[in-house]
Amino acid sequence: MEERLLNDPRPRTTLSFYKYHRIENAADFRDALFIAFEKIEVLGRIYVATEGINAQISLPTERLEAFEQLLATPPFDFLDGIRLNYAIDDDGKSFATLKVKHREKIVADGLPDGLINPADAATYLKAQEYNNLVESNPDVVVIDMRNAYEFEVGHFEGAQKIDVDTFREQLPVAVEQFQDAKEKPVVMYCTGGIRCEKASAYFKHHGFKEVYHLEGGIIEYTRQAKNLGIDVKFKGKNFVFDRRLGEKITDDVLANCHQCGEPFDHHVNCANQYCHTLFIQCLTCAEEMQGCCSNECKEFLHLPEEQQKELGHRFKPDGSKYLKRKKFRD
Repeated sequence: MEERLLNDPRPRTTLSFYKYHRIENAADFRDALFIAFEKIEVLGRIYVATEGINAQISLPTERLEAFEQLLATPPFDFLDGIRLNYAIDDDGKSFATLKVKHREKIVADGLPDGLINPADAATYLKAQEYNNLVESNPDVVVIDMRNAYEFEVGHFEGAQKIDVDTFREQLPVAVEQFQDAKEKPVVMYCTGGIRCEKASAYFKHHGFKEVYHLEGGIIEYTRQAKNLGIDVKFKGKNFVFDRRLGEKITDDVLANCHQCGEPFDHHVNCANQYCHTLFIQCLTCAEEMQGCCSNECKEFLHLPEEQQKELGHRFKPDGSKYLKRKKFRD
């Protein structure tokens, strides 16, 4: 499948969308969606749950009209007219397969069912509104609702991070971290908006008085800001969960190679398939380390295949280093 994708000369478009909407018989909906998307050559990763749908996909650009028509057709018509977040830095090769998964939730939040209602999300801000607010009010608290490794390569000017690696961990930590901001304007953002739907409702549930949510997240903000010709306040690279692992918003390099410390902001996965750790590695270190995150993995690569299978269980993420033990899963 990957070879066929790379050899296909047709331009492809990468986009994402989500919607909180009750889906009865979500497993059946998942099957129907897979069949329909496969027919129009969609590739990507889609999560379907009773609470809604979360999708990151690519498809041949020539199929966009058929895709939009599909979203207006039952049982998918609750998606008719949905905002589509188009990738900013798109080579069209973001996904190699189509995976449509039925899950309990479209975003794993770790919260009891019914505690919050995503429909009770905060007030949306468009790009110009966001710029106006942060420029006019020095008391605004900007919170990055993404994981720490996403923040590392790019973030909004003045944004504060939450030093965790999963959204499930993040919500209670965030509320505790920003207790002193309950009476201040709070603006939160994420990649495409879906995490902030729940996070902003959670903050309101915990008594935060003035909560805002960047509509469409970093992706839509950047598109709007560039179209309007206004200052782009996000600096660096936007981490994305596909083969690209990032799309460049500005030329600022905010991160450093995890091995030599030189400025660099490109994430890779360790070449040892049993490790597959996500980390930042510059081109010099990539050559020296043969794409590995450690000397142990580098040595492991040269073992016979059978011995690798026998010893592969040693490479379990142990949480001992920031990001160096964060396993990325396609």
